[in-house]
Amino acid sequence: MNKLMILTFMLISAITACDAKPVQAPAEESNAVQPTAQVVVVTVEVTAVPTQAPPTPLSFDTPEAIPTQVPATQEPATQEPATTAEPVSSGAQSASGSFNIAASLNGGVFENISASDNSFSLRCSPREISFDLYATDIYITQVDLYYRIRDKHSNFIPGWSRAAALETDGGNHFWLTYSGESVKPDNRIDPGWFDFEFIGMNKYGDVVGRTKKIEGLVTYTINCP
Repeated sequence: MNKLMILTFMLISAITACDAKPVQAPAEESNAVQPTAQVVVVTVEVTAVPTQAPPTPLSFDTPEAIPTQVPATQEPATQEPATTAEPVSSGAQSASGSFNIAASLNGGVFENISASDNSFSLRCSPREISFDLYATDIYITQVDLYYRIRDKHSNFIPGWSRAAALETDGGNHFWLTYSGESVKPDNRIDPGWFDFEFIGMNKYGDVVGRTKKIEGLVTYTINCP
Protein backbone atom coordinates (compact mmCIF):
# COMPACT_ATOMS: atom_id res chain seq x y z
CA MET A 1 0.00 0.00 0.00
CA ASN A 2 2.74 2.44 0.82
CA LYS A 3 4.63 1.64 -2.35
CA LEU A 4 1.56 2.35 -4.41
CA MET A 5 1.12 5.75 -2.86
CA ILE A 6 4.71 6.67 -3.41
CA LEU A 7 4.57 5.78 -7.09
CA THR A 8 1.38 7.74 -7.53
CA PHE A 9 2.90 10.80 -5.94
CA MET A 10 5.95 10.60 -8.12
CA LEU A 11 3.83 10.35 -11.27
CA ILE A 12 1.79 13.39 -10.35
CA SER A 13 4.96 15.40 -9.65
CA ALA A 14 6.39 14.52 -13.05
CA ILE A 15 3.25 15.60 -14.92
CA THR A 16 3.12 18.85 -13.00
CA ALA A 17 6.72 19.61 -13.87
CA CYS A 18 6.03 19.12 -17.59
CA ASP A 19 3.10 21.55 -17.66
CA ALA A 20 4.89 24.34 -15.83
CA LYS A 21 5.89 27.35 -18.06
CA PRO A 22 9.43 28.51 -17.96
CA VAL A 23 9.93 31.54 -15.90
CA GLN A 24 11.40 34.50 -17.99
CA ALA A 25 13.87 36.81 -16.46
CA PRO A 26 12.40 40.24 -15.93
CA ALA A 27 13.32 42.74 -18.74
CA GLU A 28 15.79 45.37 -17.86
CA GLU A 29 14.26 48.69 -17.21
CA SER A 30 14.48 51.02 -20.23
CA ASN A 31 15.47 53.90 -18.12
CA ALA A 32 18.62 52.26 -16.96
CA VAL A 33 21.58 54.68 -17.07
CA GLN A 34 23.80 53.90 -20.04
CA PRO A 35 27.51 54.25 -19.42
CA THR A 36 28.94 57.56 -20.88
CA ALA A 37 31.73 57.14 -23.48
CA GLN A 38 34.88 58.96 -22.58
CA VAL A 39 36.80 60.81 -25.32
CA VAL A 40 40.52 60.44 -24.99
CA VAL A 41 42.59 63.14 -26.85
CA VAL A 42 46.11 62.05 -27.71
CA THR A 43 48.55 64.77 -28.90
CA VAL A 44 51.12 63.50 -31.38
CA GLU A 45 54.10 65.76 -32.23
CA VAL A 46 55.15 65.53 -35.88
CA THR A 47 58.57 66.90 -36.89
CA ALA A 48 58.47 68.51 -40.33
CA VAL A 49 61.28 67.37 -42.57
CA PRO A 50 62.17 69.96 -45.30
CA THR A 51 62.21 68.51 -48.77
CA GLN A 52 65.06 70.82 -49.88
CA ALA A 53 67.57 73.20 -48.32
CA PRO A 54 66.39 76.78 -47.86
CA PRO A 55 67.72 79.24 -50.46
CA THR A 56 70.98 80.99 -49.70
CA PRO A 57 70.26 84.56 -48.59
CA LEU A 58 71.31 87.21 -51.12
CA SER A 59 74.23 89.46 -50.31
CA PHE A 60 73.59 93.18 -50.36
CA ASP A 61 77.14 94.35 -49.74
CA THR A 62 77.90 97.73 -51.28
CA PRO A 63 80.25 97.30 -54.33
CA GLU A 64 83.56 99.00 -54.31
CA ALA A 65 83.62 102.39 -55.94
CA ILE A 66 84.89 102.40 -59.45
CA PRO A 67 87.55 105.05 -60.02
CA THR A 68 86.46 107.79 -62.38
CA GLN A 69 89.93 108.27 -63.84
CA VAL A 70 92.51 105.67 -64.70
CA PRO A 71 96.16 106.77 -64.98
CA ALA A 72 97.51 106.39 -68.48
CA THR A 73 99.42 103.12 -68.94
CA GLN A 74 100.63 103.79 -72.47
CA GLU A 75 103.17 106.30 -73.58
CA PRO A 76 101.67 109.38 -75.19
CA ALA A 77 103.67 108.68 -78.33
CA THR A 78 101.31 105.86 -79.32
CA GLN A 79 98.92 108.43 -80.70
CA GLU A 80 99.22 111.65 -82.66
CA PRO A 81 99.49 114.79 -80.52
CA ALA A 82 96.15 116.48 -80.07
CA THR A 83 97.50 119.90 -81.01
CA THR A 84 98.86 120.33 -84.50
CA ALA A 85 100.63 123.16 -86.27
CA GLU A 86 101.61 123.91 -89.81
CA PRO A 87 105.22 122.96 -90.61
CA VAL A 88 107.67 125.76 -89.88
CA SER A 89 109.57 126.98 -92.90
CA SER A 90 113.20 125.87 -93.02
CA GLY A 91 114.22 128.71 -95.33
CA ALA A 92 116.86 130.24 -93.03
CA GLN A 93 118.43 127.03 -91.80
CA SER A 94 121.66 127.03 -93.78
CA ALA A 95 123.72 128.49 -90.97
CA SER A 96 124.34 126.35 -87.91
CA GLY A 97 124.02 127.52 -84.34
CA SER A 98 121.59 127.63 -81.45
CA PHE A 99 118.13 129.12 -81.91
CA ASN A 100 114.93 129.72 -79.95
CA ILE A 101 111.58 128.10 -80.71
CA ALA A 102 108.74 130.53 -81.43
CA ALA A 103 106.54 131.18 -78.39
CA SER A 104 103.48 130.29 -80.49
CA LEU A 105 104.63 126.64 -80.39
CA ASN A 106 105.12 126.28 -76.62
CA GLY A 107 101.61 124.92 -76.05
CA GLY A 108 100.91 127.31 -73.19
CA VAL A 109 102.82 125.21 -70.62
CA PHE A 110 106.45 125.91 -71.60
CA GLU A 111 108.64 128.89 -72.34
CA ASN A 112 112.17 129.74 -73.50
CA ILE A 113 112.50 126.60 -75.62
CA SER A 114 115.83 126.48 -77.46
CA ALA A 115 117.99 124.05 -79.49
CA SER A 116 121.78 124.03 -79.72
CA ASP A 117 121.91 123.50 -83.50
CA ASN A 118 119.74 123.13 -86.57
CA SER A 119 121.27 119.75 -87.52
CA PHE A 120 122.97 116.69 -86.06
CA SER A 121 124.19 113.40 -87.50
CA LEU A 122 124.97 109.75 -86.85
CA ARG A 123 128.56 109.93 -88.13
CA CYS A 124 129.36 113.59 -88.73
CA SER A 125 129.74 116.68 -86.60
CA PRO A 126 127.71 117.79 -84.79
CA ARG A 127 126.68 114.37 -83.56
CA GLU A 128 124.53 115.71 -80.73
CA ILE A 129 121.80 118.27 -80.24
CA SER A 130 120.82 119.87 -76.92
CA PHE A 131 117.41 121.19 -75.89
CA ASP A 132 116.60 123.57 -73.06
CA LEU A 133 113.23 124.78 -71.78
CA TYR A 134 111.21 125.90 -68.74
CA ALA A 135 107.78 124.68 -67.60
CA THR A 136 105.18 127.29 -66.69
CA ASP A 137 102.74 124.82 -65.14
CA ILE A 138 103.66 124.04 -61.52
CA TYR A 139 102.26 120.50 -61.80
CA ILE A 140 104.75 119.45 -64.47
CA THR A 141 107.44 117.34 -62.81
CA GLN A 142 108.66 115.39 -65.88
CA VAL A 143 109.16 116.32 -69.52
CA ASP A 144 109.64 113.75 -72.30
CA LEU A 145 111.00 114.34 -75.79
CA TYR A 146 109.17 112.69 -78.71
CA TYR A 147 110.36 112.76 -82.29
CA ARG A 148 109.85 111.56 -85.83
CA ILE A 149 112.15 111.80 -88.88
CA ARG A 150 110.49 112.65 -92.20
CA ASP A 151 112.23 111.95 -95.47
CA LYS A 152 112.88 115.27 -97.17
CA HIS A 153 112.18 113.66 -100.54
CA SER A 154 108.94 111.88 -99.62
CA ASN A 155 105.46 112.79 -98.47
CA PHE A 156 105.30 109.78 -96.13
CA ILE A 157 104.53 110.78 -92.51
CA PRO A 158 105.96 108.28 -89.97
CA GLY A 159 104.76 107.78 -86.44
CA TRP A 160 106.19 109.36 -83.30
CA SER A 161 108.75 107.71 -80.99
CA ARG A 162 109.79 108.52 -77.45
CA ALA A 163 113.39 109.72 -77.24
CA ALA A 164 114.03 110.21 -73.51
CA ALA A 165 113.05 112.06 -70.36
CA LEU A 166 114.71 115.42 -69.88
CA GLU A 167 116.93 116.15 -66.91
CA THR A 168 115.66 118.65 -64.35
CA ASP A 169 116.82 120.74 -61.42
CA GLY A 170 113.74 119.65 -59.46
CA GLY A 171 112.01 122.90 -60.30
CA ASN A 172 110.75 124.13 -63.66
CA HIS A 173 114.02 123.91 -65.63
CA PHE A 174 114.49 120.94 -68.02
CA TRP A 175 117.22 120.05 -70.55
CA LEU A 176 118.49 117.14 -72.67
CA THR A 177 121.43 116.30 -74.95
CA TYR A 178 120.42 113.78 -77.62
CA SER A 179 122.87 112.05 -79.96
CA GLY A 180 122.46 110.92 -83.55
CA GLU A 181 123.32 107.40 -82.44
CA SER A 182 120.39 107.41 -79.99
CA VAL A 183 117.93 107.58 -82.88
CA LYS A 184 116.38 104.15 -83.36
CA PRO A 185 117.86 102.37 -86.42
CA ASP A 186 114.44 102.00 -88.04
CA ASN A 187 113.89 105.76 -87.77
CA ARG A 188 117.17 106.86 -89.38
CA ILE A 189 116.66 108.68 -92.68
CA ASP A 190 119.27 110.65 -94.63
CA PRO A 191 118.50 113.44 -95.08
CA GLY A 192 115.40 113.89 -92.94
CA TRP A 193 113.54 116.47 -90.92
CA PHE A 194 113.89 115.82 -87.20
CA ASP A 195 110.45 116.92 -85.95
CA PHE A 196 110.04 117.00 -82.18
CA GLU A 197 107.61 117.69 -79.37
CA PHE A 198 107.85 118.07 -75.59
CA ILE A 199 105.23 116.50 -73.32
CA GLY A 200 104.87 117.55 -69.66
CA MET A 201 103.53 115.16 -67.02
CA ASN A 202 102.70 115.36 -63.34
CA LYS A 203 104.06 113.12 -60.59
CA TYR A 204 101.39 110.49 -61.33
CA GLY A 205 102.43 110.18 -64.96
CA ASP A 206 99.36 111.97 -66.33
CA VAL A 207 99.85 114.35 -69.24
CA VAL A 208 99.48 117.98 -68.15
CA GLY A 209 100.36 119.69 -71.43
CA ARG A 210 102.53 119.58 -74.54
CA THR A 211 104.10 121.80 -77.13
CA LYS A 212 102.82 121.89 -80.65
CA LYS A 213 104.63 119.80 -83.24
CA ILE A 214 107.90 121.59 -84.01
CA GLU A 215 108.65 120.74 -87.64
CA GLY A 216 111.14 121.61 -90.34
CA LEU A 217 113.73 123.24 -88.09
CA VAL A 218 116.30 120.47 -87.46
CA THR A 219 117.95 118.20 -90.06
CA TYR A 220 119.10 114.66 -89.33
CA THR A 221 121.72 112.86 -91.43
CA ILE A 222 123.50 109.52 -91.34
CA ASN A 223 126.60 110.16 -93.48
CA CYS A 224 128.69 113.25 -94.05
CA PRO A 225 127.79 115.43 -97.05
